[in-house]
Amino acid sequence: MVPVVGDKSSTGSSSAAAAAVYTDNPKERLKECCRKLVAFMCTQVGVGGLVVGYAVVGAFCFIQIEGQAGDAQQHAVEMLRHNCTADVWNVTATVNVLDEPRWRSQVKDALLRFEKKLALIVKKGYDGKTTEETWSFSAALMFSLSIFTMNGYGNVVPKTMLGKAATVVYAVFGIPLYVLYFRNMGKVLAQTFRWLYTWVYQCSMEDKVGGGDLYNQQLPQKSRVIVPSTACLWVLVAYVAAGTVTFVTLEDWSYMDCMFFCVTSLCKIGIENFGPVGTAKESGVIHPMNLIIKFVYLLLGMGIIAMCFDLMREDVQVRVRNLKMDIGLCFEDIRLRAVAVYRRRNSFD
Repeated sequence: MVPVVGDKSSTGSSSAAAAAVYTDNPKERLKECCRKLVAFMCTQVGVGGLVVGYAVVGAFCFIQIEGQAGDAQQHAVEMLRHNCTADVWNVTATVNVLDEPRWRSQVKDALLRFEKKLALIVKKGYDGKTTEETWSFSAALMFSLSIFTMNGYGNVVPKTMLGKAATVVYAVFGIPLYVLYFRNMGKVLAQTFRWLYTWVYQCSMEDKVGGGDLYNQQLPQKSRVIVPSTACLWVLVAYVAAGTVTFVTLEDWSYMDCMFFCVTSLCKIGIENFGPVGTAKESGVIHPMNLIIKFVYLLLGMGIIAMCFDLMREDVQVRVRNLKMDIGLCFEDIRLRAVAVYRRRNSFD
């Protein structure tokens, strides 16, 4: 008896055997997990989480790298002050009080040595702040964000050679990740805002027409509503206004300064004198929550800018297409008029 090739029992047994081999093979399971992880990271949620995680990891790395340099500089300045004080005290103890010119000369030499050595430390990046003040977690988080978003405020900079090298490597891997986030987040927000605008447009048209049935007859369900560029501009203005009001309550800035910070940050200009310092308005001390709010504001603002770019590009494409059609119709009308005039002249002749 000839066996049947497409027998269901044989097919089921072979698939079960293949599944058993797959589950028993750790390499195949590892490959499948890696494929699922890569597929999830390419989604909008995965890319957003990857950007936040990349910024957090970068913040901890820069704290560890630059924290040691800050402690070394702080210790060097303290030793320099101690040595200068000791030199002045030795001069005072050894030189007679009545010999004032000699005392003044030796004290002046000690102060000049202190000034020269302190100037060298300042040129290396010492600004009088402690490591906890300069490289707190919130400040390092904003520094990481300013690197891969290409803002570059300049108010917090690495001072060590290792920190500068880490900044270069961090930017090389972070900028492509930010571009991927920029595109994915822009698409998601564009689809959401397009749906919202379409819903509002349909509701307004139903109210104007005076009935849903008549509106459905005039506008087919498959027709796509194009979001105008003016709506995108109003969204940007509203977002900048919201950031201005928020930062006025957080920082000791005026309304103009807050608006200036929002516009320059979202446009990737990054002016140094208005960097994200995070000082509280009442006390003047650095508040970590202020920098976290700015981090969220800038990260979400980049996505809103990408959304506006996507929607405005679609609007411009439709306008260019309509302009092209109008120009074509205009030239066709001119051609028909010219032909009609030519035929009229020939009929007279």
